[in-house]
Amino acid sequence: MKNIIFSFALIFTISVSFAQETPKPNYRQAAKYSPKNLAKMVHSTSVSPHWLKKGNRFWYAYKTSEGSNHYIVDLDRKTKKPLFDNVKMAKWLTEITKDPYDAKHLPRFNFKFNKAENAIRFRVKSTEEVEVVEEDKKESKEEVKKDSTTTKKAKKKKPKMEKKTYHLEYRLGGNGLTIIDTKKEEKTPWKSWANVAPDSSIVLYSKNYNMYWMDKMNFKKFIKDEKDSTVVENQWTKDGEENYGYGGGNRGQDNVDVEKNKDKRKGVWGTWSHDSKKFVFQKSDSRHIKDLWVINATGKKRPTLETYKYHMPGEQEFYKSELMIFDIPSKSHVMVPLDTVKQQSISVYRAPRKQSQRDDDFTPSLLLSKKGKVYFSTISRDRKKFDIHVADINTGEYKTIIEERFNTYIESRPLILFNNETEILHWAERDGWAHFYLYDVNGNLKNQVTEGDYHVDNFAGLDEKSRTLYFTANGVHKDQDPYYLHTYKINLNGSGMQTLDPGNFTASASMADSNEYFVSNYSRVNTIPKSEVRDANGRKVMDLETADLSQLFASGYQFPETFKVKADDGITDIYGVMYKPFDLDTTKVYPLLEYVYPGPQTEAVNKSFSYRMDRLDRMAQVGFVVITLGNRGGHPDRSKWYHNYGYGNLRDYGLADKKYVAQQLANKHQYIDIEKVGIYGHSGGGFMSTAAMLVYPDFFKAAVSSAGNHDNRVYNSWWSETHHGVKEEIDEKGKISHKYEIDYNQSLAKNLKGHLMLIHGDMDNNVHPAGTIRMANELIKAHKRFKFMVMPGQRHGFGSMTEYSFWLRADHFSKYLLGEENTDVDFMFMNLNEPQNK
Repeated sequence: MKNIIFSFALIFTISVSFAQETPKPNYRQAAKYSPKNLAKMVHSTSVSPHWLKKGNRFWYAYKTSEGSNHYIVDLDRKTKKPLFDNVKMAKWLTEITKDPYDAKHLPRFNFKFNKAENAIRFRVKSTEEVEVVEEDKKESKEEVKKDSTTTKKAKKKKPKMEKKTYHLEYRLGGNGLTIIDTKKEEKTPWKSWANVAPDSSIVLYSKNYNMYWMDKMNFKKFIKDEKDSTVVENQWTKDGEENYGYGGGNRGQDNVDVEKNKDKRKGVWGTWSHDSKKFVFQKSDSRHIKDLWVINATGKKRPTLETYKYHMPGEQEFYKSELMIFDIPSKSHVMVPLDTVKQQSISVYRAPRKQSQRDDDFTPSLLLSKKGKVYFSTISRDRKKFDIHVADINTGEYKTIIEERFNTYIESRPLILFNNETEILHWAERDGWAHFYLYDVNGNLKNQVTEGDYHVDNFAGLDEKSRTLYFTANGVHKDQDPYYLHTYKINLNGSGMQTLDPGNFTASASMADSNEYFVSNYSRVNTIPKSEVRDANGRKVMDLETADLSQLFASGYQFPETFKVKADDGITDIYGVMYKPFDLDTTKVYPLLEYVYPGPQTEAVNKSFSYRMDRLDRMAQVGFVVITLGNRGGHPDRSKWYHNYGYGNLRDYGLADKKYVAQQLANKHQYIDIEKVGIYGHSGGGFMSTAAMLVYPDFFKAAVSSAGNHDNRVYNSWWSETHHGVKEEIDEKGKISHKYEIDYNQSLAKNLKGHLMLIHGDMDNNVHPAGTIRMANELIKAHKRFKFMVMPGQRHGFGSMTEYSFWLRADHFSKYLLGEENTDVDFMFMNLNEPQNK
């Protein structure tokens, strides 16, 4: 009997030991999929069409493991041809530049088609060095002093050299290249500040916060020689000042550079009338908005201060917006008579840009209307009152034509004006789903165009003759993931809706200006991306490309796995993706990591294939099962109810779903260790991952939170007040105030039980470091152990230190979830990817 009991105990002990075995961290496997290494294995995954102006034609470049190829597609003729022969192009470039090329190793081209669209032009640099010719520093022989000292100095001065540039032309179907000239591309620093009228008759810009202008003749003189003293500049306004001027902002500059650049020309951006006679400008008064600061400790000899205006939620002050219409011929202006005391934001509707304008050098911003009207919208500070207005371009007088009211925040899309400006298409979520509504120009509703329990995402095109609307939408097909995007058409009377790109995938569309064809790029996270062309009836015209993932698969890569489970309410469907180690051993148990971004403007869940694996596939290779999933209150591409679920509870709204989904997956997959759950994210994900550790301290055991807005009271008001809500209160005297209350992470610091790492860039002028510092402050007061890393000189995205932050995260989870700590001073696998020759 004792032997039987001993045998049973031994078996039980071995079974438990076996079941609890966890993998060892596999840093080598994770290093294999660094961004630099992935760039060698995966190239093009989608077709980006450059539509031409003549006919239904476009060109595109596509790179595979065999090099880059360029194609021109003529859909009217149903042809796809190489733009040129790579072998011949290599031969011609070699002959001209005297540098060797072959078909697989051509330079990166930046093509420009000529006006006739029968030839392309581009520049190529050779290794041959030539003397720099600087036009503005040329001196004629007559101007050079003849004294011997000057002559000797001139002879001794070594000329400045540069690589020779060839400006080349290739005529389509031709048999060679033509050298246009050997001039390098002209520098155009004026493009950063010059707002050129559509007819090029005048240029507007800002100096010392006031509006200035040059006429066409003087601007041409300026372009030819910036130091030409005969260039005439004209000051238009005189009342501009810092934070209440006509352009000329300083965001992103430290105080040293602000002083250095104070007298330079800067941009004044607005919207032009189509005839170039009017310019609509939104002037904003932020003088009363409080300052915020970050310090640049690494960029210059002395640490410098960067000061900027930053409005925080609940602050009673608000930006005061004015809408001004400038008359170019008379150099006068009128004001749109808006109530500047009312706390609201303004947006001017603009004419949509055509697909065929993508490569144009000059694309001025134009008003939506061509008939002397200015369409614009206003939204109240609490985002619950949204109005569309139309103003007379000469007087500024306006009327309201469409009103939207909601108890949570209102979102919008560009207005569509058509049928000789007698009809309007307006996007709204008034019935709980996003749809298009047809109005007449006076704001009378004619009919709802799209209708049903699906989300219209965006406008794609409009055939006015057949009165057919083309649009993209989510959730139409109930047998698919509701996030999958497809292209549809429908008659403006609401009949005849048709899917144009059917299939169980998500697709992105680029429609020709003619609305007769569109390019569709489609995939899922677990399929190879493909591209095709379809016509306006959904018929496939031709296949374009299938992504070359051969080297990626040869490395051992495996597709992730999609899943569908329930939210914490047991009703709502939650969709997610699971990323596993490519060498997953189902006899072992793996810690579970959740990569999170709570939205509500998006969710961190890929729907199409992506080779940007840094936060997902690559993290799994260290030795974890990594999941991403939506949560109630997340993505807007579902119902308004789903999207606004977190309204008024912006800290905790998504946490229960994150926890419950992990439990469901662990029940389904025995290789998931539900006792070792970690969580990580950036920005909103940094905020959410720390919140998870504090709200469910016995469930989440480790977290890495980077750039988190832990205290939304010191984050920007737009995001916080929109998605959480701000209460508008009116006292007995009619005075309006705004009240904002929100839970913040540091209030729960005492709850921390697991292992938390906080990371933040010290120059983050989006999510200020103060939020993370306040979190650290309360953790210290609560006598908690945690890690805190500052990324010197980094903004919100960590820039060049992104790779370093990956390995910090890998180390943290390796130590606390896999039980193995890496104590080497060097990040060896970072060193392996970089030559140590400096």
